[in-house]
Amino acid sequence: MTQPRYTVLRERHESLGASFTDFGGWAMPVRYSSDLAEHHAVRTAAGLFDISHMAEFFVDGPAAGEYLDYALAGRLSTMPVGKAKYSLVLEPGGGIIDDVIVYRLAEDRFLVVANAGNREPVATALAERAAGRDVRVDDQTDAYALIAVQGPNARAVLDEVAVTELAHPLDELKYYAAVTATFEGAPMLIARTGYTGEDGYELLIPNDRAERLWDALLRVGAAHGLVPAGLAARDTLRLEAGMPLYGHELSRDIVPAQAGLGRAVALDKEDFVGAAGLGAVVLPDAPVLVGLVSEGKRAGRAGYAVTDADAPVGEITSGALSPTLGHPIAMAFVPQSVSTPGTQLFIDVRGTRIPATVTTLPFYKRNAS
Repeated sequence: MTQPRYTVLRERHESLGASFTDFGGWAMPVRYSSDLAEHHAVRTAAGLFDISHMAEFFVDGPAAGEYLDYALAGRLSTMPVGKAKYSLVLEPGGGIIDDVIVYRLAEDRFLVVANAGNREPVATALAERAAGRDVRVDDQTDAYALIAVQGPNARAVLDEVAVTELAHPLDELKYYAAVTATFEGAPMLIARTGYTGEDGYELLIPNDRAERLWDALLRVGAAHGLVPAGLAARDTLRLEAGMPLYGHELSRDIVPAQAGLGRAVALDKEDFVGAAGLGAVVLPDAPVLVGLVSEGKRAGRAGYAVTDADAPVGEITSGALSPTLGHPIAMAFVPQSVSTPGTQLFIDVRGTRIPATVTTLPFYKRNAS
């Protein structure tokens, strides 16, 4: 049996009383205090997440932009330096190998951040697609830590950390953008991205400075309501925000349009891996991802059946009692014939049919002000 890996912040998590769970081959903090407390802290103040299990691939070379246009579903070559974009790694048949975030660090340098459990398939895909191109793909996952500060007070927390040599002030950093900086002499990347539905930042830093950065964030964050948060809170936060999780809403059996991610595919590109496969999919026959809302407290969970008045029509991919909204929410794949918002369906919750209404995603959207 393969032993799970720990991030460089393991001792910090243990000292905070974290409970651990296996996630993508990594032993990750699932909670420190309570799922609800950590969830509400992110919605109302700030949460601190260790996401160092994520995979980082640096892509360098004169042909880097052109290569990523071919290797990924989106158009990355026209992205300005300092910007980020959500994209997909597709297999030739159009199924999703992984969803990624791509940062343009320089004209000929990009960073691709992938999910921990998909590190190997993404590494293989990127390497194979680089063959014969003037580009170098470097897997630097083991060299870096990634720490997320999420919530309405995230900026106030980061402003008090001794970050220097910012390429430009944080108040000029737009959403889905990144800026280089230095922390205690080490280079770091500050990205205004996240997976919670709140504003916030993700901080990429060499492993040997990760503990010091984590400590600094906890120390200054205490006055702003920041708490360490685990995977349980992260899951309910991303579900409320309608964000897909690989292995639940995304897989090799799902093409982007089914999951509502058609916008992430630049179909006007001349050639990219997956283009031919996507052209062969008959979308009217394919199930699509929808949101479902219910009353009461009994929530549908992944794998539970969705039915109409007579028979099963789909399956829940993710579900929970929403801590923010106070009622059950779920995402599910259902036929397009019953995917219109307002359609009445049912969730089979351990033998009991719970009425559920199809709704548009996301379930929760922060007040941008």
